[in-house]
Amino acid sequence: MSRYRRHFIAAALVLPLIAGAFVQQNTGTLESARLLEQVMQLVSNRFVDTLNTAQLYEKAARGLVRELNDPYTTLLSPRELSNFNASTGGRYGGIGMEIAEVQGFVTVQRVFPHTPAEQAGVQEGDRIVVVDTMQVRGWTTTQVSDVLKGTPGSRVSVQFQRPGVAEPIPVRFTRAIVHIPAVAYSIMLENKYGYIPLQQFNETATKELSAAVQTLRSQGAKGIILDLRGNPGGILDEALTVSNLFLREGQEISSMRGRGIEPQIFTARERPLSADLPLVILQNGGSASASEIVAGALQDHDRALIVGTTSFGKGLVQTVYPLNGGYALKMTTAKWFTPSGRSIQKERKLLPNGEFVEVAPDSLETEATRRNKPQFRSDAGRIVYGGGAITPDVIVRPDTLTAAEQRLVTALAPQGQMFRTTLYDYARELKSQVKPDFVLQPAWRQELYRRLSAAGVKVEQDLYDQGASEIDRILRDRVTVIAFGDSAARRRSVADDRQLTRALELLRRGQSQQDLFALARTLAAAPKKE
Repeated sequence: MSRYRRHFIAAALVLPLIAGAFVQQNTGTLESARLLEQVMQLVSNRFVDTLNTAQLYEKAARGLVRELNDPYTTLLSPRELSNFNASTGGRYGGIGMEIAEVQGFVTVQRVFPHTPAEQAGVQEGDRIVVVDTMQVRGWTTTQVSDVLKGTPGSRVSVQFQRPGVAEPIPVRFTRAIVHIPAVAYSIMLENKYGYIPLQQFNETATKELSAAVQTLRSQGAKGIILDLRGNPGGILDEALTVSNLFLREGQEISSMRGRGIEPQIFTARERPLSADLPLVILQNGGSASASEIVAGALQDHDRALIVGTTSFGKGLVQTVYPLNGGYALKMTTAKWFTPSGRSIQKERKLLPNGEFVEVAPDSLETEATRRNKPQFRSDAGRIVYGGGAITPDVIVRPDTLTAAEQRLVTALAPQGQMFRTTLYDYARELKSQVKPDFVLQPAWRQELYRRLSAAGVKVEQDLYDQGASEIDRILRDRVTVIAFGDSAARRRSVADDRQLTRALELLRRGQSQQDLFALARTLAAAPKKE
């Protein structure tokens, strides 16, 4: 049999298989389409509650998006799209509060200075119960934040529930543009090392950070500690320009890769502000997105030593696609990668309750478990670890409470709102009685206990006394912040900050960036007590 005939017979045998596979796949697609059609028809005709056609299709679309198991892909209603556009790209007004969910209530955690909230006398611990005419009990923080924001100059009415006050406190605010500094302060520690907490990547982050670095260098700083702990990210361009402050022109900062598109590579475009000063970055599980782009780039190019715990792992890119009826689909379309090729995105899974959790949590991370991660190489050949997020060069967990302190915190937790409000009120009274170097008096701790008891906070005296060190720390920090500001409180709390203390120790022992990396290798090889 000729070679050509054999090939013809082989092709004839293969073609039906290929065609059969195509028909089978096409049939499966048709059956799935019929399945969706049948389900929608039955729900439309037989479900106990009547749904109109528009509701039916919207629910089907939301179900599809939810089943993608991606917390960042969402179907935005016209109202949600308007709020999203305002918060990401336009001018929007707020009232100047940091809020969080506490025991089912959205609660004020912080009031920013020179804002409508401060002018109206809003206090930490106040619960938001009504916005305009809407009862917001059970709402998420995002939902409450969305209705509080609006056009600068517009009005919003809010009712607050305050411990010790029987009736809700009504306040009518005029929204204003609220600027929260990216760098609230910068200080010299030990007269040698600059410390800069970068809170967010807003539109002025690079400008503020640049000014802080230049000021500290002019004061003789021998090294810089850039604190990205708790920094959730922000504007991409600011992450790129912040990285460029420390990287040479032309060095890659990050790349974006998606399906069906050419990779986009972002590089440093200008000369750096500081290419030589030893740099330590502090990070933790709250460092996300833009923070991870900066930390990953500086780690890969051997420009910074990363200290702390593994970052959050938010390395996804979302694109907003306009849809009919004013809707939009915000969908994940690409991922961020560091210069060495590490994906920033950490794998997560969807639980039945709708919560997304890490597949491989870092809470028990050690040098040994870190070595099981995929390994990459920095410019100088150092091992850096992949597997999602940014793994620190030196793992340092924050201080843990003693057993007695933990028991006290556990007892106070259900009464947290009243505790914070009582603490805040007492600290404001002490403000006029203290100097910057004040020593906390034991009598203050006992007076706080008396006030807590009078306010209905139930905690045994013995338990309170056993956790006295934690009470003293909390009271000292609160009085310092109110009387002298965040920077003064930071100076006084250095000894309580294990991660910052380790960063200072490394800078004392290392005169250059290369010295810091050598020390990190030594620490990684040494037996661990942590």
